[in-house]
Amino acid sequence: MSTSKEYMSFISEQLSSLEGISCRMMMGEYLIYYRGKVAAYVCDGRFLVKPVPSALKMLPGAEYDSIYEGGRKKLLRVDDIDNRELLTNLFLKMYDELPEPKPKKKSK
Repeated sequence: MSTSKEYMSFISEQLSSLEGISCRMMMGEYLIYYRGKVAAYVCDGRFLVKPVPSALKMLPGAEYDSIYEGGRKKLLRVDDIDNRELLTNLFLKMYDELPEPKPKKKSK
């Protein structure tokens, strides 16, 4: 089951106060970038963020989830997507702890 455009539109609206938010659709699911870094995934109607220390602190008790069933990459599921202030502060605090994007491979 892929994420609906309506759900992704709602998530985008919740993050709209942040400058530098962009998203990219991949196989019916979405990656959310914050100022060029991958910060979150929206998969099967779930909002998942990277488990960096600030996210762990701000989301005590959040459950780990993966992008797809059987996936090894564990992310934190954010259930309180109605709380715009929480999401905004979460991204602001996470930014410095997010990994830098990998350099793009040069074509031959």
